[in-house]
Amino acid sequence: MNRFDYERATDVAQAVALADQSMTNAAESVGQARFLAGGTNLVDLMKEDVEWPHTLIDVNRLPLHAIEDLADGGLRLGALATNAETADHPAVRARYPVLSSAILSGATRQLRNAATDGGNLNQRTRCCYFYDTATPCNKRTPGAGCGARGGFTRMHAILGASEHCVATNPSDMAVALAVLDARVCVSGPQGERTIPLLDYHRLPGDQPWRDNNLGTAELVTAIELPPANFSRHYTYLKLRDRLSYAFALVSVAVVLARDAGGRCTDVRIALGGVAHKPWRLPEAEALLQGGMPERALFEQVAARLLDGAAGLGDNDFKIELARRAIVRALDQAASGRPQSHTDKRIA
Repeated sequence: MNRFDYERATDVAQAVALADQSMTNAAESVGQARFLAGGTNLVDLMKEDVEWPHTLIDVNRLPLHAIEDLADGGLRLGALATNAETADHPAVRARYPVLSSAILSGATRQLRNAATDGGNLNQRTRCCYFYDTATPCNKRTPGAGCGARGGFTRMHAILGASEHCVATNPSDMAVALAVLDARVCVSGPQGERTIPLLDYHRLPGDQPWRDNNLGTAELVTAIELPPANFSRHYTYLKLRDRLSYAFALVSVAVVLARDAGGRCTDVRIALGGVAHKPWRLPEAEALLQGGMPERALFEQVAARLLDGAAGLGDNDFKIELARRAIVRALDQAASGRPQSHTDKRIA
């Protein structure tokens, strides 16, 4: 682990100012200041010599821990609320159960007790080439090349990849936030702004080291959830190599609403484990709007969501796995039988 300076901020303005002052002109993935909260990802990256921040700014004393109602009926999650606190919060479990379900499907209880909501959004890929400093990685060292191309690609992207990067986003929480139309509140040197969750993370393009659209020295302060009525028809289906403590090969978050006649009036679907960001396609969701939830329609939705999907050899199976997972998840949500993350057998 490299040497670094340590600062402890007591308010948001101070944290942003410290970060702004300590930023360097180095490449974006190297040498910057980093905000430290739970540290469940950042500290590992530093130990593995993947990240080399010159300054750590401890934000744990900032007043960003609360989970509270919004005036419009939505919910505000403080960036320093832990994943465990969020998953177990009565308002989340009652009004946004897909979020609780997604969080509980990830990591372990010990990690959820430490990991924060803001940190979860900013965790980095678990691509083995990103972690292996003996191999080239454009995300770790811009311009070095992508070691995964021509390598072992079982966990890698089938959608939205580029010649420069085929890594996937590891967050379960972000996939659920995508179907809830969440907004990410940030504060930076230029003031405060709000970023729609779907615009927060990036596809790799020719700048794979940029995981998200945060500006220089910007700090996530909260995640806002609009009012929602998906307490019955939802699911978070996660398919992985082990039933616990494993990242998704494919995951599917679904929320939907049905009218008195059973027709779908609002449908939202997001995929995890398949791209550099949560994958959502409104035109695929539109295929179910106003229709009866039937397998033939589910198959059409899956085909549209996966249009353009391409494997790299080892991960070719993920295309068919994703198709089946989408159909299964839509059936679970439509019938009000969400996937259990206590009894992890697929419903």
